[in-house]
Amino acid sequence: MTLRPTEIDLTDAGHYEKPDAGFAVWDVLQREAPVFWNRCTDRPGFWALTRHADAVAVYHDKESFTSERGMQVAQDESAARAAGGKMLIVTDPPKQRELREVLKPAFTQAGVRHLEDEMHHIVAGALEAAGEEDAVDFVMAVAAKLPMSVICALLGVPRPDWEQMVTWTRTAFGSTTGDDPSRPPVTELEKAEANASIFAYYQSLVAERRRSPGEHDLISLLVRGEIEGRPLTDLEILLNIQGLITGGNETTRHSSAGAVIAFVENPDEWRRLKADPSLVRTAVEEVLRWTAPSIHVMRTALRDVVVGGQHVRTGERVTIWTPAVNRDPAAFPDARRFDVGRKPNPHLTFGLGAHFCIGSTLARLELRVLISQLVERVESMELAGPVKRLRSITMWGFDRVPVRLELAASRSREVVAA
Repeated sequence: MTLRPTEIDLTDAGHYEKPDAGFAVWDVLQREAPVFWNRCTDRPGFWALTRHADAVAVYHDKESFTSERGMQVAQDESAARAAGGKMLIVTDPPKQRELREVLKPAFTQAGVRHLEDEMHHIVAGALEAAGEEDAVDFVMAVAAKLPMSVICALLGVPRPDWEQMVTWTRTAFGSTTGDDPSRPPVTELEKAEANASIFAYYQSLVAERRRSPGEHDLISLLVRGEIEGRPLTDLEILLNIQGLITGGNETTRHSSAGAVIAFVENPDEWRRLKADPSLVRTAVEEVLRWTAPSIHVMRTALRDVVVGGQHVRTGERVTIWTPAVNRDPAAFPDARRFDVGRKPNPHLTFGLGAHFCIGSTLARLELRVLISQLVERVESMELAGPVKRLRSITMWGFDRVPVRLELAASRSREVVAA
């Protein structure tokens, strides 16, 4: 039976945990209704964009669209109002530019380069440990370790607390469903408690930095920073920490897990990369295109505007569905092929325009380290059970990725400290 656009509701998270991971609905919309009005029963409707050109147009049109009324369709309206104009991703220029300048020193190439050796050490140890097991969940055994460690280092979290941060963030942003008896589903109450724990922890750390700021950590930058001629409030600092944790930890974790699945499902591309490690940088961009962890991004129209030939009224919400946009055949030749040498690769995983992801340099470095270490240390990999995708309309990612790693012969005898 052919699916019709009128039968589609993109807020049904069940679409994104199926084997087709949402493409059954996105493909229909891309062909038949690329600017689609999604009706909702429990929240206002919204326009959904699935074509690359339309997404680019909205990202660049800062006169017609605002980010300050929320970035996700499921976001609580009161939470959106509380964060609007305070958190970087939901603040419009010119205030957004000032806030970005406060944070930017930590995310330049020079700002992240000192973390690279530590990244290699973390990934090498995790892969070696995983290779000693018959099978591991790549999400927890490897993918979760690097980004959270890096974010903790950037924020100045004491090293003994890093593992607790991994646990809290996995609970706070994890799936609420599951079929693994050894890992019960995360309840909404558990999510709320984990979020509260994260907030309280950083509230304490902000107070400590106000008393004794450090030299380079992000919290100290925020404590010393100014916007509109005044210091940032505690709420502004905490909201931006929350944004950095979500953007810096969750997205990279899911891209890392998705990279392994892409290599398993495309063994010729894995062998190609193993034979020519100079392709690592283009492979990073292809992984970013392919995995697109932030499933959608929202803007709100500030005035009547035409998008893709469709009239959008003032106050209506417009969403960009990144996985679909990143596989638009009009923008990517052979878009359904995973190609580690793809050039050019104008993916929109980091967005575009004023809100282009401030952590893009860091995310690329983390993925480059991960893929380089996989190429160097792993001879082959295979799935060791069913992949479990998240049931979510905010994160397009993975709850569980069971894999079996065969270490390269020259590496299997090494002992690398985790």
